[in-house]
Amino acid sequence: MANITFIDQSGEARTVEAAAGSSVMEAAIRNDIPGIDADCGGACSCATCHVYVAEDWLEKVGPPQPMEEDMLDFAFDVRANSRLSCQIRVTPELDGLTVTTPERQG
Repeated sequence: MANITFIDQSGEARTVEAAAGSSVMEAAIRNDIPGIDADCGGACSCATCHVYVAEDWLEKVGPPQPMEEDMLDFAFDVRANSRLSCQIRVTPELDGLTVTTPERQG
């Protein structure tokens, strides 16, 4: 298990437990995190689970793969630390991960 903190645009933080092997998106959906729509259910075919990874976690999370980069083109307000939460697999090393949801999903 890993604790993941989701911060919304108003600054409200919610920390949830996520099972190793699941995705950050799945943890968000299971815990009713606002701002994560996940229209495609995690198939990396939309950009509605877009998050900003906290700068100090970028190295541990790793860079997006080419397919994810292509889907990020459809996201709102893409930044250097943008990721699709469906593509971030939870590992014990991600315990304490912090992500922020964008103002709106693409």
